[in-house]
Amino acid sequence: MFPSADPFSIAIAVLVALLIGMAKTGVHGAGMLSVPLLAIAFGGKASSGLMLPMLLVADVFGVWYYHRHASFQHLKILFPWSAIGVVVGSWAGNYIPEETFRMFMAATIFISLAVMIWMELGGRDKIPDNLYLGIAAGFLGGFTSMIGNLAGTVMVVYFLSMRMPKNSFIGTLAWFFLVVNWFKVPFHAFYWHTINTQSWLTALAVTPAIILGAYLGVVIVRKMSEHMYRWFILGMTIIAAIVMVLR
Repeated sequence: MFPSADPFSIAIAVLVALLIGMAKTGVHGAGMLSVPLLAIAFGGKASSGLMLPMLLVADVFGVWYYHRHASFQHLKILFPWSAIGVVVGSWAGNYIPEETFRMFMAATIFISLAVMIWMELGGRDKIPDNLYLGIAAGFLGGFTSMIGNLAGTVMVVYFLSMRMPKNSFIGTLAWFFLVVNWFKVPFHAFYWHTINTQSWLTALAVTPAIILGAYLGVVIVRKMSEHMYRWFILGMTIIAAIVMVLR
């Protein structure tokens, strides 16, 4: 059921499932740690095939709990452009060195975070919510989701800049990734050949850990005020960007 039967690899897969579950119910940034952990245990190519089915399972729980809070006004702009981003990313992934791409994304995210921290400290109330920003975010979300599983950080930056309430922020992210991750499946299965039957069986085996992580995420987020949650997400995103650079 697992690609490797040794206890270390199994433990890593379970820990990753727990982190993914937490990420999907509001503890964003936890999921970024799962990417290097899986790569350590199973190797880069195999880990990408294992990750997506786990994400698909976790997406269901995130949408199930927060589905009423999503901002479909933003999603209807994001979805078509994120689909284009996935298609372009599936092609470009064969040519762009992952390390070069990762460093570029980390630099972009750090600059974006600096702008948002300035906003939080009173520099400005909100980045203008315009069509072109949504188009750029949608394309980058799909593109970075396909290459390197980095879209979580990209979309967190975008939705934080829109100053969404806590539950709306989580629900909109949950819907976005449920749709985008399912859209990615044919590209992984038939173009990159990174998903197989074993990937789905592994995701099924670690589903209890995903459910536990999702529950813990709900509990943690529920205890935070709106203001505290924004700073918590900013902090987790900074950690995720640092992990992106170091991994």
